[in-house]
Amino acid sequence: MGSFTESLRLAWDMATRWDPALWQVVALSLQVSGTATVIGATLGLMGGAWLAVARFPGHRAVVVVLNTLLALPSVVVGLVVYLMLSRSGPLGSWGILFTPTAMVVAQAVLVVPVVTALTRQLVADAAHGNGEQLRSMGARPFGVACLLLVHERWALLTVLLTAFGRAVSEVGAVMIVGGNIAGVTRVMTTTIALETSKGDLPLALGLGIVLLLVVALINLGIAALQWLQREPEMAAERPVALPASGQAGAP
Repeated sequence: MGSFTESLRLAWDMATRWDPALWQVVALSLQVSGTATVIGATLGLMGGAWLAVARFPGHRAVVVVLNTLLALPSVVVGLVVYLMLSRSGPLGSWGILFTPTAMVVAQAVLVVPVVTALTRQLVADAAHGNGEQLRSMGARPFGVACLLLVHERWALLTVLLTAFGRAVSEVGAVMIVGGNIAGVTRVMTTTIALETSKGDLPLALGLGIVLLLVVALINLGIAALQWLQREPEMAAERPVALPASGQAGAP
């Protein structure tokens, strides 16, 4: 217990005194995961919106496969991306293996199924209430889906937060394609795994604290945006207090 308390104290000191080694890893993690989330979310939003309104033979099978990919192990994604980017792979000429770019690719692959599946369900549910009205106004199916995405934009923030959490907490794929090279491809999760195996618990705990704080701050920001959006609507729905009948208009 004493060892844990001491490690926690040292970890907090490292996080609060702006330790260069720790914050360099944090900055790279946010850069890689943020870029992967933007790329994966862009593809996932379009794919999910299309799947929500598209009807073709095998549509249900595609949805089942998509939902299955939500449980796709990150190490499998890392292995596939590694084989694609290795010298003998089809994309080996790009020369990006063991670079942050390869890590972005791996995390984006993990993010796409999450955003696609959640977006498809969100748009499909919204279409039950507003889809017919939009179609009666002449909107095409994909146009209906895009309009519903805009209408459900605040709910989409939760989808994007889920995608970012999937990316920033991932360890297996980025370790395979990034190599966990100090100062080059070492991110928070891989550093936590490495430093724990080496016995450097303060640094590992410090990064764990920062990782949780980053996700918590993003979550608080999204909650604040949702509250600011809903507050005017709630104010408009509040009943107006009327004066008592005996006092109204009394001279």
